Amino acid sequence: MAGIAASIIILAIRLTKKLGGEYAWINRKIIHFSITPAAVLYYFEKIPKEVFAPAAFAFAVVQLIFHLKKEKLSWYQLDKNYGEVFFAFSASFVVAFLPREYATAVLLVMAISDGITGILRFYYFKRNGHNVKLKKHWSGSLGYFITALLIAFAVLPESSYAIKIVWSGILTLAEYQRFLDDNLAVPLVATFLYPLV
Repeated sequence: MAGIAASIIILAIRLTKKLGGEYAWINRKIIHFSITPAAVLYYFEKIPKEVFAPAAFAFAVVQLIFHLKKEKLSWYQLDKNYGEVFFAFSASFVVAFLPREYATAVLLVMAISDGITGILRFYYFKRNGHNVKLKKHWSGSLGYFITALLIAFAVLPESSYAIKIVWSGILTLAEYQRFLDDNLAVPLVATFLYPLV
């Protein structure tokens, strides 16, 4: 099962190459989406923690090497932006140190909510003739909050409605803030929130 999940991610990377660097921000989000099957398989215990965490860590290291060697995969890796590296390191950390159900919720938010918000923002700014780089907008944050809330209801059934709403709202703010890359901020904040959930 781990091989199937890894193949989906690699396939997404290869397919996004066809879109090219002009759609680098969209390509990054498509690759985010591609970890969803891995997260679901992990949730249903088809991929053990001992496989998932090291695999995500290795994926982060490989992507970091491309950056350091100045041989970026230019259709989704960007100058001075290590978001995809942070994403993979964070996925490894979340699975290694958080309980399975909660880790799955965080992974799905990282994959789906972040992907949705990025695509909404990209098309909003592109449609209005603006530079899409690193821009935040309420439309993307609304998409983030709604999907995070749906994920909370699907994967965290023991939590109260109020906790799910607060959890989703705080993670939306963690994604929106500009002081720390959201691929680090969201899993870090989610980790601190775990005792409350």
